[in-house]
Amino acid sequence: MRGCTATLQMEDERVRVTRYDFEPGGETGWHVHEMEYVIVTLTDCPLRLELPGGETRDSTIPAGASYTRPKGTEHNVINAGAAPMSFVEVELKALPDAAPVG
Repeated sequence: MRGCTATLQMEDERVRVTRYDFEPGGETGWHVHEMEYVIVTLTDCPLRLELPGGETRDSTIPAGASYTRPKGTEHNVINAGAAPMSFVEVELKALPDAAPVG
């Protein structure tokens, strides 16, 4: 990571919650998500996503919005804006089968 700080907020057997803070131009570096995840933006997030095969996608996710992506998502996330940006990522771990009800 360059210009990006990941802070683990909590982890248990069901979820891992990490806050990401980016300076302008900061990036996560290339990675593959090992779990399905949900992102909740804390600030407006002008994202540039570098994707496999050389594709680049720009979008701005407003503060307070959320979205999900599947396990296996591969990308580099870059703050394409002029201000710092932050979001919280909630990774969903595999859950044991629930006990039958009734």
